[in-house]
Amino acid sequence: MSRSLRFAFLIALFGVSHAQAGMFDDEEARRQIADQKIKNELRFDQQAKAQLDLANQIQRQAEENARLRGQIETLNYELETAKKRQQDFYIDLDTRLRKFEGSATPTGGDAASAAAGKPATDAAAESLEYEAALNQFKAGKYKDAAALFGAFVQKAPDSSLAPNAQYWLGNAWYAQRDCRRAIEAQSIVTTRYAESPKAPDAWLAIATCQQEMGNPTGARRSLETLLRTYPTSPAADTAQQRLKKK
Repeated sequence: MSRSLRFAFLIALFGVSHAQAGMFDDEEARRQIADQKIKNELRFDQQAKAQLDLANQIQRQAEENARLRGQIETLNYELETAKKRQQDFYIDLDTRLRKFEGSATPTGGDAASAAAGKPATDAAAESLEYEAALNQFKAGKYKDAAALFGAFVQKAPDSSLAPNAQYWLGNAWYAQRDCRRAIEAQSIVTTRYAESPKAPDAWLAIATCQQEMGNPTGARRSLETLLRTYPTSPAADTAQQRLKKK
């Protein structure tokens, strides 16, 4: 083989090798690209799954929050309804007791009132003022009710209606979530008007406020005092039930 032919053969052989090397390089590049594509798709799928899981978790949390919020709203409604029923019960009882006391008192116009030490006009005026305050309480206007009841007991502390007015003054403060003033008002019922039928209920109201203020020991003492002092009162039954739960 001549020198020129050998040279041409070498060039051809080099070209084939270079072409094969280039082909291998292209295949390697394509393989790496394919591998990277698979990895990217896998990473994307993992991220998509994580986002979907997070979205599902957020949705479940939102549904749980909605459920709990619904329960809270239901409980608040039931609590407010129970409070309203209790208030209506006490107001109705208060009205019935006053009517009973009035029918049990001998009537005789000004002479009977004078015998009781109070003119008929004063008793009638006091009854109207008391009713006005009670009507404010019934309407849920607790601030106005507290003002009227407070004015009543200051003006007529010795009135036959004063114990009731003092008791409702405490309830009006409690309805405004002011337990400190509620306890102060009810404490007057349990001391100055200790012989009043409202005194046992006042002790019960004090215990309720003490419990809500984070003073369970004080609440227990108030309930025990109620049981000891007024064991046959309807409030004593409630106090006994509360003490069993503590």
